[in-house]
Amino acid sequence: MKRLSVLICLLCTILCFAEEPKEWLKSSFGEKLIDAKGDEHNVSELNNKMIAIYFSAHWCPPCRQFTPKLVEFRDACAKDNFEVVFVSCDNDEKAMKGYMKDTNMKWLAVPFSSSLRKQLMNTYNVSAIPYLIVLDKEGKIITKNALSEVTKEGVKALKLWSKN
Repeated sequence: MKRLSVLICLLCTILCFAEEPKEWLKSSFGEKLIDAKGDEHNVSELNNKMIAIYFSAHWCPPCRQFTPKLVEFRDACAKDNFEVVFVSCDNDEKAMKGYMKDTNMKWLAVPFSSSLRKQLMNTYNVSAIPYLIVLDKEGKIITKNALSEVTKEGVKALKLWSKN
C-alpha cells in the first residue's frame, strides 16, 4: 500500500510539472512530431530551443547534397539548445521516411499527413528547395539564409544566429 501511495504521488508530480508546448510551436507544428522510425514526440520537446526548419525532399539532388552537411551541423549543435524540424516536400510518406532514415536525420518532422506542411511552406514563402530558415526561441525569424550560412560558416553559424 505504501509503494502504491509513493507511485501515485510520483505520477501526480510528473503530470503537474509536464511542460506544455509554447503556443507558437503548437500553431506552427501541431501537437505531435515524428522521428525517422515514425514514433510520435510531443512538440514541447522544442520549447526554449532555436529551431531550423528544413524544407527538403529525397527526389531533389541539391537537397541530398546538403542534408549530410545539415546532419553534421545539427549533431554538433544539438547540445546548444538548437534543433531542426523537417518539413518534407516528398511525394509520399514512404519517400519521406526513407529519406529520413537514409540520411540519418535524428531530428523530428512534421507528419506527412499534416496540412501544416503546406501551411509552413506558405508562411515562409518557400519557392525552392532545399530551404533552411532559423527561428529564435519565440518563433521569430533569425535568418532566411541559413543554408548558405551553414555551408560557408559551419558551426560558427550558430554563434552568429545566437547574437540576434
